[in-house]
Parts: sequence; C-alpha cells; structure tokens
Amino acid sequence: MTTGTAKLVIIGGGNMGTALVGGLVNGGWNAQHITVVELDAGKREHLEAEFGVRTSDVIVSGEGALIAVKPGDVANVCAQASGLGIRRVLSIAAGISVNTLQEAAGQGTAAIRAMPNTPALVREGVTAICGSDTCTEDDFVWAETILSAVGVVVRVPESQMDAVTAVAGSGPGYIFLMAESMLAAAIEAGLPTDVADVLVRQLFRGAGILLSESEESPATLRERVTSPNGTTAAGLAVLENAGLRETMHNVVKAAAARSAEMGK
Repeated sequence: MTTGTAKLVIIGGGNMGTALVGGLVNGGWNAQHITVVELDAGKREHLEAEFGVRTSDVIVSGEGALIAVKPGDVANVCAQASGLGIRRVLSIAAGISVNTLQEAAGQGTAAIRAMPNTPALVREGVTAICGSDTCTEDDFVWAETILSAVGVVVRVPESQMDAVTAVAGSGPGYIFLMAESMLAAAIEAGLPTDVADVLVRQLFRGAGILLSESEESPATLRERVTSPNGTTAAGLAVLENAGLRETMHNVVKAAAARSAEMGK
C-alpha cells in the first residue's frame, strides 16, 4: 500500500484504467508519480509489475484523480477524493452528469466529465470532455494531458455528451457488428475462415487509417472507390435500398436517448 501524495491517482484498475496507465507511462510520465487504487490484489500486482506504478487498496491523496469505477460508485468516490484534499476529479463513467460530480465533490474541487471509447485500449481512442463552472483553463488542460495519452481529446458542452456517447462511445460496437457480419458473409461466399478473418480485419484497419489521415470527406472517399455499374456500386445499392442511412440515424438516436436516461 502506498502512502503520501501522488501527482495522479487513478481510481479503478479495470480495462480503461489500465489503458490510461499504459498510455501515460509509455508517453513519458514518471510511473512513481501515479498511484492506482484497486481492490483486486491480482490487478495491483500486475499494474506494479507491468508499469512500475504505485498501487493501493484505499483512496490516497493526490493532486488530481481520474475516476474509472462503475457509474453507481462514482459519486461516493468523488466525495472521498475531495475529502482527502484532491482538488480535481475526472470521471470517465457513462451517464454521470457534471452536476452530479460537482455536488459529490463539493465546490472546492473542479469536476470534469469525460466520454472515452474502447480504442483507447490501443491508444487510438477519442474522448470528449466537459466541465463544471468551477473549472479553469488549467483544469481542462490537465484533463486533456491525461486523456491524450490514449488518443484524441475534444471539448464539448455537456448538452452534446449524449450524442458523443451515441456516436463515439458506442460507435465501436456498431463497427464490430459490421465486421462480424462481413466475416460471416465472406465465409458464406466461400472464403476460408482464416483468410476471411485477415481480409476483414485489415479492411477496417486500412479504411480507418485512410479516413483518419485523408482531408477528403467520407462521401468523397466513398465516391472514389465506387465505379459506375461496378461491384462496389452493386453492393452499396443493397445497403441504400435496405435503408442503411435511416437505420444509422435511428441507432444514434436510440443510444443517445439511453444515455440521457442513464444520466437521470
């Protein structure tokens, strides 16, 4: 168990907490300036061995805390952190509003809400953040410095966080379902499973990198790969006739609505 004041306390050593630890340490942070609070002794041992960070089974004091626990535990953890003198809290729990964070932490602590996504596990995530009225520019920069270790960070007003959750937070699930479906279709079309798997995985990797690095819009990129009366045009026609665009709108609406419900 560690004692003293840490520069950063990460409360929760699950998948996302571990991803952030790895991103920070590999990005140049001094591992001894990070304390991970985790109840599971096995996870603590792994974090210490893998990254060289300090660990504890109780919340310790620090300059700031990143809270990576279940949504139902966030308010209590915020209150505990604030009570130990931590003056910045950054929550990555879905559906927990800034007001809830701020009320739990008290007015002496800056509260920031973040919505990361699972590609953060490979340091290719995108995270949106918003903060309470007590947050200064320094508070936002502090949060961005931490979260940029695992990807891109954008600032949004809290009114847009449900939409962010529906698009970026839940989005990997939509993409994985499409990959799953394409893999099954490739096998049905006669490809061996191992070949189909390589094709589909690299397809999503390559297309994602192209989309990310290109200055052209998704629509333009789609047009460039679609020859008139060609194979791509034939496939896209099926998607259009099946109402893919409308379905995608409904998917995002449903996820956003659920995010709003969780926030209540």
